[in-house]
Formats: sequence, structure tokens, C-alpha cells
Amino acid sequence: MDGATRSQAAVSPCNVPCAITGTAELPIAPMGSTAVRRVADLRANGGKALDDDLNDSSNHDLDADEVLAEFERYLRFERDLSPHTVRAYLSDITALLDHLRGRLFGLDIGELRAWLADQHGAGKARATLARRTACVRTFTAYCHRRGWLATDPGLLLGSAKAPHSLPAVLDQEQAQAVLNAPPSTGDPKDLRDQALLELLYATGVRVGELCALDVDDVDRDRHVIRVLGKGRKERSVPFGLPALRALDRWCINGRPIWVRERSGPALFLGVRGGRIDAGTVRRVVHARLAQTEGTPDMGPHGLRHTAATHLLEGGADLRSVQELLGHASLNTTQIYTHVSIDRLRTAYRQAHPRA
Repeated sequence: MDGATRSQAAVSPCNVPCAITGTAELPIAPMGSTAVRRVADLRANGGKALDDDLNDSSNHDLDADEVLAEFERYLRFERDLSPHTVRAYLSDITALLDHLRGRLFGLDIGELRAWLADQHGAGKARATLARRTACVRTFTAYCHRRGWLATDPGLLLGSAKAPHSLPAVLDQEQAQAVLNAPPSTGDPKDLRDQALLELLYATGVRVGELCALDVDDVDRDRHVIRVLGKGRKERSVPFGLPALRALDRWCINGRPIWVRERSGPALFLGVRGGRIDAGTVRRVVHARLAQTEGTPDMGPHGLRHTAATHLLEGGADLRSVQELLGHASLNTTQIYTHVSIDRLRTAYRQAHPRA
């Protein structure tokens, strides 16, 4: 092979026949890496005297930190996943790479199953195992597309099923008791807390969606809020008169007192004038439920479950509830039919003489 051909091989290492089999492809490494130079040498030497190099995985792998950094950029900017999901996925892949001792080259289905078996043996919950399985499949598919893996072993990994536990919800009387707060003293905190509780129950929005709302996202005339959900998908969600009245009291009598230069257009503010955060909303919900006798303890997501369940009990169809909640799949929404049926079965047993 002359110098020009060797240079071309070093620049484009794709589809290089393996010296051992003559057919299998070597993993594609980033431009300028040691792996590219090794592949060029392999072709230049006809595959001779390179068995030790082929067995040395460090010659073919990216640095683990570089892999994680590239994967994070993919999750954030291409998949546009939420910061919470990105953190969870990076944590899972960090654990996988620790299990592999930073070695990506040669990753196969056996390694993946061994890692998940270790997780199961350590007592991880089924929901955690299901998430990590989904994460690994996303990761191996990405690595295969980048050329870091010759094949995608994640395709052979079965989809773990998370348990379909029924979420705790308030019944309609409990929801009314929680929202029928004592008369407000006009304190901005009381006005804000009442408004966000009313809006959570009225719309079933996620806590992150609530925190991201701006003043202009509320259409008072149409009784609709504009929500930016997962994957930056925008949807419009209606709300009723009680939520509108609570929002008006907060926006007229409460929010102006807390507004600062850093407030921007945020609808709900913290006591220092910044946009409210999810932790504050959770504390508000837990505190209000604790003040109401006979209600189960739950966070904002519990109010989301409650809103969906009450919509179905009131006659809303499943597709409408899916649209309101911003679910990508109808399968996610169907859990609320299980909640409704479970409560109907309980009422039947209590009321029917031959139950």
C-alpha cells in the first residue's frame, strides 16, 4: 500500500475488514485517535502482528468521561430531555461504565445482562431496573450510530416491565376540603399557595410545567393556560372559575408585592422574588394536605393523579385526558382507568347487597 492509500485509510476507517475474520468490522473511533492509527497500521501491515493490539481494548475505546459528555449533549440537545431525566440517564450510564471498568470496546449482551443482574441482586426496585434497561438501550443505540460499537447489543435486551401500582388519589370530598382554605389574610404567600393549588388540581399539570408558567401564559378570557411540556411540546389546558379567581387574587394583590427585577415574567414567585422552584411547590402541597384531616400525604404529582381520576369519573374520555395531561402514549393515561375501576369496585362491594 502506498503512502496516499495509507493516508486515506487513516482518514476514513469505516468498513475495515477484521484481520482475524476478514469480514467483521472494527469499531469506528474518533478522528485522530489511537484507534484510527491502529486501523491504518492494520491495513498497512495486512493484519499481521497486531493480535495484541486487537485484544487491548484501551486502544479502541474513547475515554469514559468523553463518552459521558457526548451522550449528555445528545440527550440535552438532540433528544431535548428534561434535566431530571438527563441526570438519571447519566447516573445509570456512569454505573454501567464503572461495571465495565471504563471499557466500551467489546460490550455485548452478556455484559449488559450481567450488570442488570447485579442491580437486581442489590435489591433495586423493578421500576429502577425498567428505567435502567431503557437507558442502556438508548445508550448502546447512540454508541452504535456514532460508530463506537460495531453492533448494538441493546437490541437483544428485553424490555423490563415496571410495576403498574395504582397511584394514591384524593376523593372528591377530600379535594374540596384541601382547596377550601381558611379565609386569606391577604398575605402574598397565602394567595400564591391557594392559586397554585387550585391550578394544579384544575389542570393536572406537572410541577415543572407549573413552575415554568409565565404571566402571559394565562388566557383569562378563554380560561386556558399555555403549557410547555416534555420534549418542548406545547399544549393548551383549560381551567375553571375557582382557579381563575385564585389567580386573579394572586396576580393583583400578592405578586406585585414580591416582584423584583429578577422576577421576569414568572407567574409564581418565591419570597425573594425569583421564579418558584419545584421544591417549594412540593412543600406547599404537603403542608396543605397535612392541615386537612383524613387526607393521604402526597405531592404535586398526587394532585395530577387526582385531577385525571376525577375527570374520568366525571365522564371525560381517555383521549381527552391524554391531551390534557400531555401524555405521548395512551398507555400512560390508561392507569387512571384502573384507579377509577378499583374505586368503583370498592363502592360496589360496600353498596350492593349481593356483592
